[in-house]
Amino acid sequence: MQHISGISRHQMRISCLEDAIAPDNQVRFIDAFVMFIDLAKLGFAIQTIKSEGRPSHATKVFLKIYLYGYLNGIRSSRKLEKESFRNIEVQWLIEGIRPNYHSIFDFRKDNPAALKKLFKLFVSFLKDADLIGGETIAIDGTKSRAHNSKKANFNQKKIDKHLEYIEAKTQEYLDALETNDDKENHPKIQNIQQKIERLKQNRIRYELLEEKLKESGEPQISTTDSDARALLVQGQVVEISFNMQAAVDAKHNLVVATHTINRNDRNALSAIAIEAKENLAIETYTALVDKGYHNGREIEICKQAKITTIVAQPEQGKNKENGTTKDYFVSNFQYNLTTDTYTCPQGETLKTTGHWHKKTTDRDSYKFKRYRTPKCRECLVKHLCTSRMAGRDIDRSQYADAVEENNKRYHANAQLYRKRQEINEHIFGTIKRQWGYNHTNLTGLEKVNGEHSLIMLVYNIKRTINILDVPALIAKIKNWNTPYKAKAYIVFITNYFRLCKDIIKNELQFAA
Repeated sequence: MQHISGISRHQMRISCLEDAIAPDNQVRFIDAFVMFIDLAKLGFAIQTIKSEGRPSHATKVFLKIYLYGYLNGIRSSRKLEKESFRNIEVQWLIEGIRPNYHSIFDFRKDNPAALKKLFKLFVSFLKDADLIGGETIAIDGTKSRAHNSKKANFNQKKIDKHLEYIEAKTQEYLDALETNDDKENHPKIQNIQQKIERLKQNRIRYELLEEKLKESGEPQISTTDSDARALLVQGQVVEISFNMQAAVDAKHNLVVATHTINRNDRNALSAIAIEAKENLAIETYTALVDKGYHNGREIEICKQAKITTIVAQPEQGKNKENGTTKDYFVSNFQYNLTTDTYTCPQGETLKTTGHWHKKTTDRDSYKFKRYRTPKCRECLVKHLCTSRMAGRDIDRSQYADAVEENNKRYHANAQLYRKRQEINEHIFGTIKRQWGYNHTNLTGLEKVNGEHSLIMLVYNIKRTINILDVPALIAKIKNWNTPYKAKAYIVFITNYFRLCKDIIKNELQFAA
């Protein structure tokens, strides 16, 4: 038997790009979506038509390229440029245009805010298409490595350590100079003098960093990307990264809100929760959140915004400072709202003077009232409750009511809370492990926000295509009424495809 024969490279064929793209190919949806919206209203930098010089590329060309690239795991501008030469899907999508990599890169760099608005617009479309329930939303975050190494990140302790080393090394070299008799001609001495000069330059650099750190008021500073921070990734592992927040709807596990911050989760709940509410234009919903977000102030803000939170309650370990055992944790002290008192496990009443104290930590600032009882001094089990000579104190935060309500909901809805991981954990796994988007090459919080919004947008697009299909999705887009709709696109694109087919038919008939 012979092998299957290929087509001769010199064989002439009459074909068009339209015939090479299947009706259910995802590039058809990208094209329909981009052509459907008015990019100027979303804030994209629009390329104006010039009377002189080389014509510029339309802004929609670059958006199509990036949507295609991120959907297929390609985000390098140089690789995207290559795809425009060799990839028939990209050629169909941008009609054979071949922009250079620098122009492609500039589009993503120059339009971070518009990309975030585009994500929100697509969320609005999903809501109108009845693909989002808006009743239960899971909130979580994941770390994305920044374009900044650990060596280029400094805090005061690290700067002091470098300055101490420079001081000690300089003194060592000076002592070596003093003990050498032939200071002028010895070659080693010249080498030492060069090292001392290098140390002086390093000292100036670290002193300038120290001044910049004090002026910023931040606990740390990064030199490559000034917005990047050393964040706790897992356990004791620290990476210079950003924290990508995401709110995911339970109906089809679609992302309804996202933004990126440069701090940990503790003070991040209310911002992402309220953003989800605004994006969906709903009155209330239930938010499922892990214990890393458990913060009284954030829970109170959500309560005021009519968002029902179910935030996991952190486990209480042994209080080393006060020597408290498990039976005498604060949770075992009963609070009476009417009398504003606590009752301890031994039945004694702890009262307050009503005075509000203020406490400020690195993470938070809040007011609290202190409750105590003189009976503590005579209690037989005092050693199990506290090691303080004056007796046990209970501090009640100004946010305690909201926290207690949340904790009751958490214990009463254990089965609902367990769905949190099912809703949003796989999204980060898909983005970081399968697609490889576990880092960013952009610098600056605003630009990183734009890229992460683009990532979440393409995730929603891919998942929506899996839920429906491309033709059904295009039909929904065409029938969607939005202020960002591009005028006369539907008529134009339909007539354009019909014209292409008519031309091909006529050419084939003429050739026959």
